[in-house]
Amino acid sequence: MQDTLQRKFYRKEMEVNALLEITQAVNNNLPEDDLYKIYEFTLRANLQLSRMVLYVKDEDWECKVQFGTKKDFSAIPLDSGCLDLKEIVEVNEVDLSISCFNEFDIIIPVTHKEKLLAFVFIKTSEDENRADTTFIQALSNVILVAIENKRLARKQMEQQAIQHEMEIARNVQNYLFPDVLPSSEKLEIKAFYQPCKTVGGDYYDYIPIPNENQFLVCIADVSGKGMPAAILMSNFQAVLRTLSRNAESPEQVIHELNHQTWHNAKGENFITFFLAVYDFDKKNLRYFNCGHNHPILITKDEVLILSEGSTVLGAFDPLPFLDKGEIENVEEFSLFMFTDGLTETFNSVGEEFGDERLKNFLIKNKGMNLQAMHNALMKELEGFKKENSFADDLTFLSCRVNNATP
Repeated sequence: MQDTLQRKFYRKEMEVNALLEITQAVNNNLPEDDLYKIYEFTLRANLQLSRMVLYVKDEDWECKVQFGTKKDFSAIPLDSGCLDLKEIVEVNEVDLSISCFNEFDIIIPVTHKEKLLAFVFIKTSEDENRADTTFIQALSNVILVAIENKRLARKQMEQQAIQHEMEIARNVQNYLFPDVLPSSEKLEIKAFYQPCKTVGGDYYDYIPIPNENQFLVCIADVSGKGMPAAILMSNFQAVLRTLSRNAESPEQVIHELNHQTWHNAKGENFITFFLAVYDFDKKNLRYFNCGHNHPILITKDEVLILSEGSTVLGAFDPLPFLDKGEIENVEEFSLFMFTDGLTETFNSVGEEFGDERLKNFLIKNKGMNLQAMHNALMKELEGFKKENSFADDLTFLSCRVNNATP
C-alpha cells in the first residue's frame, strides 16, 4: 500500500515538473521543432510509453512526433475515423480503416476552445496497467496551444507585412496617375479610378505634347490583379512616358510598348491598351486600340465606336498587325474611355451592365458637366448592381474638346 502511494506521489511530482519544464520552454519562446522534441522526450522518459504518434492540424493533418512504431507514420494520413472523436477512447472502440493504427491502445483528442488541434495515439509499456491519459492530454494541450499561438502570431505578422507592402505599392501607384488634368473651355478631362483590391492593374494618363500643339490620352488594363499587375503597370507607365517624349510617331510607341511588355511579363501577362492623340492644329484624332474595350466618341453629328488597332500588348512580339484609326476635321467631341470593370458589372440575376447600356447613358447625358456625368454614372452602376460588389478594377476617363474656330 505504501509503495503504491509512493509511486503515485512520484508520478504526480514528475508530472508537475514536466509541466513546469514545458511551460518554461514555451515562455522562452523556443522554436516549434524544439517544443516537439521536449514533448517527445517528456513522454518517452517519464511515462514509459512503448510507442506514440502525434498528428497535428496545420494546413492538413501531419505526423509531427512518433517513436517506437512499426510503420513510418509521416507517410500515413490520419485515419478519418478519428475526426469525430471528442473524448479519450480505446482504439478497439473506433472504426478505423487504416490497420496500422491498431498497434496503439488509446486515442487522445486535443482541443482548444472547441477547435480540434491534434490526436495522440499511445501504447503503454507491458508493465504499466494504464497510462495517465489526462496528463498526456494536458501536456499536449499546453504544447499545441503554444504552437498554435506562434503560428497565428506568425501569420498575423506576415499579413501585416504584406498589408504594409500593399500600402506602399498603392501610394507608389497613385503617383502613376497625372496629378492635374486639364480643365478649360478648350480641353477638359475627368477620370475615375477604383481598384478592386488595395492595388490594381488599371491605368490612365494624359500627356501634353506642347511643341506640336497635341495631347495624348490613354487607358490600359493588365491581365490579373493585385501586386503583380500593379508592378507590370508601373513599368508600362514609365516606358510610355519616356516614349511619348522621344518617339517619332504613335505607331513607334505602340510597338515599343508591346516589346517591353513581352519582355517584362515573359508572355504570362498581357495589357489591353487604348491610345489617342489629338492635334489642335490639324483638328484630327489618331488612335490605336490594342485589344481594349472600345471607347465611345460623341461628336455633334454622330457616335463612333473606336475599334481600329491591334491585339493585346505582350502576347506576341512583334505585333501581328497594327491599324491606325483616324478621324479628321473633328473640332468638338467627347471621348469616353473605360476598362471592363465598368461594363462587366453584374446585377443580382447575372446580367452585365454592358456596352449598349453604357452607350445609351452617354448619349443621354452628353451635354452634362463631366464630373456630374461621372457621378451620375456611378449612381447608375450602384443602382444596377445593388448588393453585388464590383468584381474588377473600375476605371473610366472622359475627354471633352472644343476646338472650334472663333
